[in-house]
Amino acid sequence: MSHKPLSNFTIVVVEDHDDTRRFLDIFLDRLGANVVVAKNASEGVEAVKTDRPNLVLSDIKLPEGDGFEVLRRIRAIGPAAGGRVPVIAMSALDRHAGARMSDADFSAFLQKPFTPDRLLETILTVLNC
Repeated sequence: MSHKPLSNFTIVVVEDHDDTRRFLDIFLDRLGANVVVAKNASEGVEAVKTDRPNLVLSDIKLPEGDGFEVLRRIRAIGPAAGGRVPVIAMSALDRHAGARMSDADFSAFLQKPFTPDRLLETILTVLNC
């Protein structure tokens, strides 16, 4: 792919499943993103604090706190320190869970499994690209 639509963007991926985390890392990197991976909620929140990303992709079911906890802790950082970063929830929960994600202040919800095209479309929409 010669066009890199995610160049100049930093994305934190919070995902505990190795294969999914690896796929997201490789896929987003190929699209030009600077990808920071985290295996659990605590690592994800720390990555937001240190890397000041443009976007966070967070699984909902995680060790050390779920995706809702990740979102709550990110928002607690405060806007000046990066706490208003858009967060996309990812989950294998049924599609009705999407309303709960929206109510929780997630920027978008991706139901697993999702296609690479759907992932990119959602990211570009959230980033207003």
